[in-house]
Amino acid sequence: MGFKESFLRWWKNDYTTSCPSVGGQAVMEGVMMKGPKCTAITVRKSDGTMTYITKPNREIGKKHKWLKIPIVRGIANFGVMLVDGMKTLTDSADMAGLDAEEPTAFEKKLAKLFHCKPNDVMMTTAVILAVLMAIGLFVALPYLFMWLLRKVMGDPWLSIVYGLIRICLFLGYVYLVSRLKEIKRVFMYHGAEHKSIFCFEHGDDLTVENARKYTRFHPRCGTSFLMIVMIISLLVAIVLNTTLPKSITGNFLLGFLVKLLMVLPVAGISYEILKWLGRAKDTPIIKILKWPGLMTQRLTTAEPDDSMLEVALVSLKASLGWEKPLPESYYETDKAEEESADAEDGEKA
Repeated sequence: MGFKESFLRWWKNDYTTSCPSVGGQAVMEGVMMKGPKCTAITVRKSDGTMTYITKPNREIGKKHKWLKIPIVRGIANFGVMLVDGMKTLTDSADMAGLDAEEPTAFEKKLAKLFHCKPNDVMMTTAVILAVLMAIGLFVALPYLFMWLLRKVMGDPWLSIVYGLIRICLFLGYVYLVSRLKEIKRVFMYHGAEHKSIFCFEHGDDLTVENARKYTRFHPRCGTSFLMIVMIISLLVAIVLNTTLPKSITGNFLLGFLVKLLMVLPVAGISYEILKWLGRAKDTPIIKILKWPGLMTQRLTTAEPDDSMLEVALVSLKASLGWEKPLPESYYETDKAEEESADAEDGEKA
């Protein structure tokens, strides 16, 4: 493939291989899979049975073509993933029959004021709180540490310290979260998601036996995306601290504002790098670039059991448009019930 063709494929976000691109997300007692045309959520209920729903994919850039421009499309995808990710978690909890949080009186008043559902207000509140927490923990706190060290370090070293503090805080946060019992199960479903996608990408039959043999570490995982964000942020911080005038870098508020404004461009750049790494051939250099994200997945994934792999495969099949993604036993039961109902109708007639 020549340079021109490679460039055009990158510009059009065309990373297709012999099989369509599939992504996913671990949810409460299940897995979400996003296929070429639809998204499926499959969960295992408390009685051991599985249930799934499908919905059409949201097409970014369908109305506004500029949202498909490289880097811009990454920022748009980041926003959509944040909102849809929260809603997917809520949907999965409802499907699994887990106790849902009741909207507060204030949220009900806001819902009435804006003519929307209380659950939509809860979702918006959750997204806003998540964004504020991320900014506070991974932008504001490292910046405060960096500012306190200004008197003993030069600009390049300050930027490196800022980046390293962010990475340490991220890894520490993920490690502490992974110790929670409920989150451990989510991380096991995360591993099931990756194994199932690998099974599909290698052209194997979508069975538990085939999926079980694959690794739980996938190069296009959101964890890898976050690690790339951290590393790109470090490099951008070094460039900004050495090129911007002292009137900006030497002012606490202006410096923080610059760091805050760079969050979205960094996310857009990281998206492009992640997509490229996910499809690039495994040369020694590519393996080195993938390594930090894959190692971080040791914290965010865990080895799933066969029942979790089964759920992930059902979700994958549904996202690919299979008419009967559930195990055959589910449909045999339905067929038996239909035959029984037909027999009863015949006797009454």
